[in-house]
Amino acid sequence: MGCNTSSEAKTTKDEKNEKNNAQENQTNTATEEKQKESEEKSEEQAATKIQAAFRGHRTRKSMSMKTSKQQQQQPEPQPTKAELEAEFRADDKELCNAATKIQASFRGHQARKEKEQAVKDQEQQDKEDIEKIDLSDPNLNKAATKIQASFRGHKVRKDVK
Repeated sequence: MGCNTSSEAKTTKDEKNEKNNAQENQTNTATEEKQKESEEKSEEQAATKIQAAFRGHRTRKSMSMKTSKQQQQQPEPQPTKAELEAEFRADDKELCNAATKIQASFRGHQARKEKEQAVKDQEQQDKEDIEKIDLSDPNLNKAATKIQASFRGHKVRKDVK
């Protein structure tokens, strides 16, 4: 054991090389992980900068649109009767048909809206009527009993058939 033979020397050198390689791999792995983390952080920072820039652009654009709209909102002058008559002639069949169609659509919309309102009003009236019923009224109790008896008789007669 005191003398190193060539095979023993090679194995110890190989073991040392393997240890060094393992340490280098660990170091490289740790370095690569740190680089990946720093790249991810820099990508996140870059994305945040891009998003902030876009939001600023969008806000500035919406603000400029608002100011331009306010400048453009000056009321247009109403056309005179002569201008309207010149643009829309009464003998134009296509124009008359279009106007009739628009009027019919609007009247239908109006009727549906009124019907919907009438249904809502009727439901509200029914709720109010139900709330006004005096449950302590003895005639109400007699009427309910009579209705129940009539229905039970009807049900029995129907079952007998």
